[in-house]
Amino acid sequence: MASTRRPTYRPAKPAARDTAGRDIGSALEAGAGRDAGAGPGGGTPAVITASKGVPEGSVQEKAQGSTPKAKVQDKPAKAPWSRPKSPGPAKPGANAGKPEPKKQRTTATDEGPDSTGSRSTGQDNVLAFPEPRGRRIRRNILVAVCVTAALVAGLIVAAVYSPVLAVQSVSITGTKLLKPAQVQAALKPILGKPLPQVSDSEVNALLKPLVQIKSVTTEAHPPSVLVVQVQERVPVALVKRGRDYMLVDVDGVRLSTTADPASVKLPVIDGGAGTIGKDLFQATAEVLGALPANVLAKLSNASAKSVDAVELKLLDGQTVIWGNAGEKELKARVLEALLKVPADPANPVSTYDVSVPRHPVTR
Repeated sequence: MASTRRPTYRPAKPAARDTAGRDIGSALEAGAGRDAGAGPGGGTPAVITASKGVPEGSVQEKAQGSTPKAKVQDKPAKAPWSRPKSPGPAKPGANAGKPEPKKQRTTATDEGPDSTGSRSTGQDNVLAFPEPRGRRIRRNILVAVCVTAALVAGLIVAAVYSPVLAVQSVSITGTKLLKPAQVQAALKPILGKPLPQVSDSEVNALLKPLVQIKSVTTEAHPPSVLVVQVQERVPVALVKRGRDYMLVDVDGVRLSTTADPASVKLPVIDGGAGTIGKDLFQATAEVLGALPANVLAKLSNASAKSVDAVELKLLDGQTVIWGNAGEKELKARVLEALLKVPADPANPVSTYDVSVPRHPVTR
């Protein structure tokens, strides 16, 4: 039976065009022989292949292949199981433009419970996760704090014990009754000592023999200067002792002496040196200590018949009735205001009574 498949034409090479006729004839004869051998009962239908300019060798091979031959088993029999094929060398340009598939590593827990026993070590299959960012930041902060603390401690130790910061000179400020040289002479023991080791209590202890000093504060000026600010006691009155007059403060501390009371603008407390430390002296001294300097300079003397009867005398002969030491700040302001009032020649004032400061009286 004739085949209904259309013939396929293949272009032939120019050198083999003269053999095209022979090839076609041979192909037709071979096809006729196969059709005759197939018989009416069936079999493989004949296939007619016509090619224009097909090489002679290819046609002969096809003709030989059409004849039945015994198949020779050249390859060894395949194993009943499939063997994994190893990938061959990649051809250049074969996977160009295609992204490589990501390799996925698995751990022992991903492969099942039996896989852990079949392996001697699972170190290669454990994923190494990076350290959390918060923990890394905390560790860095802790290291920085420790390093900073160590540096600060080293600087403090160096400052406290280093001879570079030793005291070489002492500067004195705030002295009126004393001379700066007297204070510097008393502070000689601290020369050569590191500035951070010098304290106010140590300076006060060295200056304690100088009764004119009430308190001191120190300030270090690196690398080697110590500044001492002195607060002296304030004299409020003169107390006669023999031919001299002693300057005393509110507490009765004897600050200095003078032979000319007129050179010091302070009132004289009646009773002499024997009154120092007694109640009358203490009451009078507290009143004088509350007065401003401009009022204190206008007084000639102060006396007290009792702690509730303190009287002051002005240089022009006027009398100030003070009373007790209560509300002394208010009484001092009232007296200062009364003394600023211009004098009236028609009505001269001889007495200022501020014992009741909210209702002062002038006579």
